[in-house]
Amino acid sequence: MSLREATIDRERRDLVTHQVMDESRLIRFVAAPDGTVAPDLARKLPGRGLWVAADRASIEAAVKKNLFSRAAKAPLKPAADLADLVETLLVRRCLEQLGLARREGVLISGYEKSAAAIRSGRAVWLIEAADGSADGRGKLLALARHQSPEPKVCGAFSADDLSLALGLENAIHAVLLEGGRADRWTFEVERLAGFRPLQPTGWALKAAEDPDKDLSGRGSAP
Repeated sequence: MSLREATIDRERRDLVTHQVMDESRLIRFVAAPDGTVAPDLARKLPGRGLWVAADRASIEAAVKKNLFSRAAKAPLKPAADLADLVETLLVRRCLEQLGLARREGVLISGYEKSAAAIRSGRAVWLIEAADGSADGRGKLLALARHQSPEPKVCGAFSADDLSLALGLENAIHAVLLEGGRADRWTFEVERLAGFRPLQPTGWALKAAEDPDKDLSGRGSAP
């Protein structure tokens, strides 16, 4: 059973909208002993869970309106930058998943190997450094558009972020293959999407404009 399947039947109420949602769409918080509010992204901390939709606007609203105190029925002091903290923790969790995927052999890096993995039909995610080569990225995006099912695309991390997570000198292009690790990555990165865009503006347009004849994967594509 995948992580997403394991959480799909568990529902909680968002503090802000009072809407009942699957846990996969929410962030769990708990009241810390010092009266602050602690994010519990792994959902393992003791105490009553305080659930907020996994996006920046919802968490900022919960802080501004003091909804954590109301839900806990106790005076709590959430940090003003709580949404920033959640984003930082989510980024860390996403990058840790990529590092684990590489060690398990289910993450492919490099332009040529990424292109081959996409053509094989086993690619679930194409992961591109936000500050990487536009030429190589455009060709891989165009190649991905021609596959079925089409891999999802993430460009939320810099080359430095990816290089550190993967233990590589210059990580620009990577592909995550289907399987349990991809499910766990998807769970984490879709929560991160509520805090930063997964694709910089213009990437989809660039892929659409790229000529089909240039999809061979040969030539210079750093």
